[in-house]
Amino acid sequence: MHSLLQNSIGEEGATALGVALKVNTVLTTLDLGGNYIRAEGAAAIAEALRGNGVLTDLNLWANGIGDEGAKAIGEVLAVNGVLKNLDLGENEIGDEGAKAIGGALAVNAVLNTLYIDNNEIGDEGVEALASALRVNGVLKILNLGDNSIRAEGAAAIAEALRGNRVLTTLDLERNDIGKEGAAAL
Repeated sequence: MHSLLQNSIGEEGATALGVALKVNTVLTTLDLGGNYIRAEGAAAIAEALRGNGVLTDLNLWANGIGDEGAKAIGEVLAVNGVLKNLDLGENEIGDEGAKAIGGALAVNAVLNTLYIDNNEIGDEGVEALASALRVNGVLKILNLGDNSIRAEGAAAIAEALRGNRVLTTLDLERNDIGKEGAAAL
């Protein structure tokens, strides 16, 4: 079963959905893109995913979850054994949120696709994601386009990819990696 909600449900609506997801046994895909659930709503959805055993696809694109919401999602990614596809694009996520997601990816054994594009992630955050790529054995698609990644971050990713044999798609468009970053890659 698939659900698409684009109605500006906000934090309160996301909290109510979180309660429902805790007992969900059917819904496998949830698209909450563009609902402005912010950090509180992301935390409610994350808490529900802690015990949810069926949701495999989650789209939280353009919800303004910021670093705090990304931290909540990161905590659950470390323990959730079902979620395979996650879209966190356009959410005002910076380096702190990226560090939390990176820490979770280092131990997550099921997430195949992560869109974390169009955020505010710089070299510090992308270095945490790169560290995760060194040990993660399942992530196949990573979209980091339209962030604030520079040459240092691109070099960290390049170094991580030397040992990664799983990632098949990496999007770094609209970053400022320059000639040095491109040469490293």
